[in-house]
Amino acid sequence: MENRKSSARKTPFHDVTTELGAEFTELFGSLWPDHFGDVDAEYRAQRESVAVFDASPINKWEFRGPDAEVAAQRVHTNNVVGAAFGQVRYGAFCDADGQMIDDGTVFKLASDHLWVMTNKNTRAEHFANATSDLDVQIEDITEDLPHLFFQGPGSREALAPITDADLTRLGWFRFYPEQVTVAGIPVWLSRTGVSGELGYELFCRPDVAPDLLRALLRETGARPYGLTAIEPVRIESGIIVTDTDYPEHTYTPYDVSFDHLIDLRRDFLGRDALAALEPEPRRYRLTTLRLDAEELPEYGTALTREGERVGTLTSPTLSPYAGPIALAIVEAPLAVPGTRLEVASGGSPSGAVVHKSHPAYDPEKRRPRS
Repeated sequence: MENRKSSARKTPFHDVTTELGAEFTELFGSLWPDHFGDVDAEYRAQRESVAVFDASPINKWEFRGPDAEVAAQRVHTNNVVGAAFGQVRYGAFCDADGQMIDDGTVFKLASDHLWVMTNKNTRAEHFANATSDLDVQIEDITEDLPHLFFQGPGSREALAPITDADLTRLGWFRFYPEQVTVAGIPVWLSRTGVSGELGYELFCRPDVAPDLLRALLRETGARPYGLTAIEPVRIESGIIVTDTDYPEHTYTPYDVSFDHLIDLRRDFLGRDALAALEPEPRRYRLTTLRLDAEELPEYGTALTREGERVGTLTSPTLSPYAGPIALAIVEAPLAVPGTRLEVASGGSPSGAVVHKSHPAYDPEKRRPRS
């Protein structure tokens, strides 16, 4: 429950999550479920069974018009133009110098209709400036399109009996551009998420949102979870967040190991700068560290080697799966498994070693592909 009055936006699922005992966190102007009283169980539900999360505050932009596809490509590093209808592309949003300002997904409903999703809600001016010569209308539809994460290895089995969608035909990073029903409620269904597991996202209209969440809980037994339980899951799975893992206008997508999410055949903002860097040795790499101590350092702690700064520890967690680990951006030659680094944390620096794999959990993404 909220302990004080807040002007933050409440999502259409808020009353239901309140009934379920959620504690809330205010972030980017919205109230997010932080936890439901048992973070360990919420973590396990994502990794072992099925769990549901109110992801509605994630920022959603609708691109419509004759140049909508070109406009979405203009602001995204991945291959939007070459995507099929019903395909989702993940990648970076860059400035003209090829430095990242955000990361997120593009959902292609049609050539003249796409959804673009970002971490931050301050992208309207950037999108408008980048597409000012195109025939496209860009609208913030976050409040019109609430949505849920439905994640975990049991998610397909739980969802199949209550939907008219053929889940066997829905591949990873694909969605149905036309609405399907779940428990008789119209939704847009996508096989995506941030758990590193098999999972789905369900988008709906605000008026049916409470009924959708209640039906999922009733029919599937999914456990509701919050941001606190997402943090170890996303760090284990190598999923980054703007400001937390990279400041705006500082790193290129290459620096955060997004090489495979850059399609230089396409025309996007920052493309020429990235094309010039492509053949060059990498400066930095995103990797996972195994920390020596369970006492976690702060987000953004400096990493050193022989007294010289060599990177930044961005997101630490005490992982139930891998122990104390962290995401980090380090100088590329040091991003080799087994490399030892120092963590400059307070008065008693500790050590870390580059993890044997990045991400620490399922680096080949076999589980979400299953």
